Amino acid sequence: MSQRISVAVAGAAGRMGREVVKMVLEDPELELVAAIGRSSAGVDAGSLVGKPETGVVVTDRLEDALQSAKPDVLVDFTNPKSAVPNTEACIRHGVRPVVGTTGFTPEQIEQLDKQCREKGIGGLIAPNFSIGAILMMKFAAMAAKYLPHVEIIEYHGDQKLDAPSGTSIKTAEWISQTRRELRQGNPNEEEVLEGARGGYYNGFRIHSVRLPGIFAQQEVIFGGHGQTLKIRHDSYERAGYMPGVNTAIKKVMSVTGLVYGFEHFLDD
Repeated sequence: MSQRISVAVAGAAGRMGREVVKMVLEDPELELVAAIGRSSAGVDAGSLVGKPETGVVVTDRLEDALQSAKPDVLVDFTNPKSAVPNTEACIRHGVRPVVGTTGFTPEQIEQLDKQCREKGIGGLIAPNFSIGAILMMKFAAMAAKYLPHVEIIEYHGDQKLDAPSGTSIKTAEWISQTRRELRQGNPNEEEVLEGARGGYYNGFRIHSVRLPGIFAQQEVIFGGHGQTLKIRHDSYERAGYMPGVNTAIKKVMSVTGLVYGFEHFLDD
């Protein structure tokens, strides 16, 4: 790569954001030019992650950072309320968004894709950057063709703001591409407690568990005559997502339009 890719990080003070800052600082092909985070404004981004000072000071003003630093890419790990306006701000400034925050609606993704194309830039919204999680989704879609009775259980910490998770919704979308809608369960079943059967998606259910002490896991359970198949992925630390984020930063430079799903950035 002849020229380093300049990167800004939104949510730099958060747990995922700090991992992104650290990853960017350790890659000679990337250059950290801005860090945005409310709780650590005024702190050097290097000090934030236990590295030598970089001269990049964390700011709480996204628009100013985009205008002054002029990054090629903004990586966003903030929250569902901030992600949409942050992404719109990126596109206005001609900065390519790489967004790991979930909670976007299909209509918002369609509109952001249109904005990217009008600017002639690429972008990515990825519910999950884990290679293992992508494989879990792919295997689940394959299995659904033969075992159409399925439910998804996803587990996250109690501070996660959206339910179900973006990963489980993405998994459900993949499953629905190979499985015709099939309304499962006894047609006369009754929920004694509302929501006990989970969220309804195309005939099957998604269950969201939110408890302290959990990081991120998902299990896809298939049932057939006399058998079950369980496909499970467990994430144990945030560093496991960084190879995917790194790949996304580099590949987003060569696409036009907003891509939904990290799997599109992986080689077939």
